[in-house]
Amino acid sequence: MGRYRARDLLLPPSVVSLCRVPMAFAFPWVASDPWLALGLLAAAGASDVLDGYLARRLGQATATGAVVDGVTDKLFMLSVVGTLLVTDKLPLWGVLLLGARDLGEAPLVVWWMLSPPQRKIRAEDPKANVPGKVATVLQFAAVVASILRSPSLVPLLACAGIVGLGAAVSYWRRELLRRRRR
Repeated sequence: MGRYRARDLLLPPSVVSLCRVPMAFAFPWVASDPWLALGLLAAAGASDVLDGYLARRLGQATATGAVVDGVTDKLFMLSVVGTLLVTDKLPLWGVLLLGARDLGEAPLVVWWMLSPPQRKIRAEDPKANVPGKVATVLQFAAVVASILRSPSLVPLLACAGIVGLGAAVSYWRRELLRRRRR
């Protein structure tokens, strides 16, 4: 992975990631129609899977692409969650549960960013974090339930919050173990 380069923005995985930016701006406009909102949510999810697949398949996993993927994911979800909150489809406490993983990881990110360069450890081949993947699925299910105004929203939000906290703990554990081995 290595360095950040502007030219990496033109690689297919980054271009696919960047497609989520207009989707983020479009979501508030389609949110009143549940089927259009779900279609846009599915398209954003598919683009997230596709950009990772392309990066691995084409050997184009880059530091720039990883940042673009993360930023466009957060931008899209911020648009979705903000829209659902403003339209009263998602309660404020539900936003906290959906964001449990990210809130739990935030201090870890700050700690990493404030670490001296020689202490910054990046895995060369980071393994998937199973609790993180499960949390993502539960977040997605809760957002779908919110769009559809489903009675399953509350239990899905609770599960997403609990698993999200577990995922944050597992990220912390992995980082601390990595630092200890060093």
